Amino acid sequence: MKKITLFLFGTILMMSCSGIKVATDYDSKVDFSQYKTFAFYRPGIDRADISDLDKKRVLRAIEFELVAQGFVKSDDPDLLISIFTKSRRKVNVQQNSNWGYGFGWGFNPWMGSMNNINVNEYTEGTLFIDFIDKEKKELVWQGIGTGALKIENRDKKEERIKLFVKEIISRFPPDRKR
Repeated sequence: MKKITLFLFGTILMMSCSGIKVATDYDSKVDFSQYKTFAFYRPGIDRADISDLDKKRVLRAIEFELVAQGFVKSDDPDLLISIFTKSRRKVNVQQNSNWGYGFGWGFNPWMGSMNNINVNEYTEGTLFIDFIDKEKKELVWQGIGTGALKIENRDKKEERIKLFVKEIISRFPPDRKR
């Protein structure tokens, strides 16, 4: 029983640590099993408002996840993949009030409260990954991931980008058994 409880607690903790909210939308009339190949849609990617280095990181992560699902990168693809990004500064303010009493050195009683205010400023990023039917030139699936951007160093940034992409692509195709 203890092992099951520990496993469930660990799983919940790991899921909550990613802190990435994912939403998807798709055309319910599309048969996603017809898609086998993909390529990146450069005109859309070029408009994404992130550095060229981060674009490369995102595209590598997308390619890795799609190939892991059995898709093939091709010069004559079924799907075109595009990305779009948004970011905004967020401020999180928390107030903690603590009541207490005690004695200091000698006779110095005190009673009252201590207020702690924590202010945390961070950047929240949103990554849109669009899957476009090449023949119809129509958007058929969109994944959107939103979460805090933790940019402590290059390795942490790359790890965070991979996690964003993995969370989003794990929901594609919509009828896939998980």
